[in-house]
Parts: sequence; structure tokens; C-alpha cells
Amino acid sequence: MRVLSRPLLALAAAIVLSWPSLTLDAMQSDRSLPPEAARVLADIKKIDKELYSVSEEDGRFLRVLIGARGAKRVLEIGAARGYSAIWMGLALRDTGGSLVTIEFDPARAREAKANIEGAGLAGNVHVIAGDAFKEIPKLTGTFDLVFLDAWKPDYKKFFDLVFQRLDPGGVFVAHNVVNKKSEMGDFLTAINSRSDAWTSIVSPSGEGMSLTYKQRR
Repeated sequence: MRVLSRPLLALAAAIVLSWPSLTLDAMQSDRSLPPEAARVLADIKKIDKELYSVSEEDGRFLRVLIGARGAKRVLEIGAARGYSAIWMGLALRDTGGSLVTIEFDPARAREAKANIEGAGLAGNVHVIAGDAFKEIPKLTGTFDLVFLDAWKPDYKKFFDLVFQRLDPGGVFVAHNVVNKKSEMGDFLTAINSRSDAWTSIVSPSGEGMSLTYKQRR
């Protein structure tokens, strides 16, 4: 495995890994969170019985990662109810960037859109309802960060589709690479065998996220 040791990513990981998990009440009083976003994040967690959303620790990690990198063009594959999109949207509001998030299930896409609007992030986050394999080719331009949290056996197909659209110096982030690694063996092999990328795995909450950095040369 090629280990990604870039100081920026190590800093982001250290910040989140040292941050204790907060209760919903504590999260709502977190001064780094706008009150409307804190309220929506807490509400999503209260109803997320299926565990579609990332953990709070992973959400915080994504926010710090995007902020630290200064990312501006972000793609999310698998919006669910918009929990991770809100964390990323908060960072993108600071960097002046935007997120496109795609959700296959129409009902969840509507929930995600409403939650993002409720969090005050409609100007930074755009929700698309549909099949990401069909919707991604319709998008123009490239991305400096991609976050994948969809059906695990499709991870390699998404990686093959999107990595070519990632800017040199960009990062491809995939969720659940620790707790569901048995469902994505081909993907894990692919990200660790490329000669033009470095990969490291962090695990703020135990679910695990792979970070694959696309070399600039």
C-alpha cells in the first residue's frame, strides 16, 4: 500500500480523531455550527434508524478535510438524507465552493433537498435525484474532491467512472472501507495498485474512509 503522508491530510485526521463524539445537545451548542445546521443534523440522526448517514465523527472529518484543502468543486455519490452533504456544505460555504450530491432513491433525495435547505445551504449544495451512473456523465467540468458512499459492490465501477474526472492533486474519498471491506475487494485492490495515486485509510468512527490522492504529475 502506498501511504499518503501529506501534512494537510494528516492534520485533518488528527483534528477529528482527537475530537470527542458529542451528544445531540452538545452538537446543537457547538459554536462552529450555525444553529439551523446543528438542528437539522440532530434531527436527521434522530430518525436515521437504517444508519444511512455517516457518523458525526466522519461528518466532522469531511468538513475539516474540505476546509483544509480549500476544495471548491465537490461531488458526492449517495446523498441519503443529506447528513454528510450538510457537513461538506458548511466547509464549502467557507471556501466559496459547491457540492453536487446524487441520490438514487427519489424519496430520500427529496428529504436531502429539504434538509439542506433547512440548514441554510441551498446556495452551496445541489441535489440530483437519479442513477449516478447516468447522472455523472451529464455533469460538466472536473472535481477536486469526490466522496463515495453508495452501494458497496459498485465502488470500483464508480471509481473507474469518476477518477478520470478528478483534478491532479484531488482526493477521492470512499466510506465504509473498514466495516464493509468484504463487499468492495476489487475497489480496494484498484486504489492500492495505481501508479498515479497514493492511498491511506483513516477511521474516525470505526467505519473507515479511504483517501486516494491523484498525483500532480
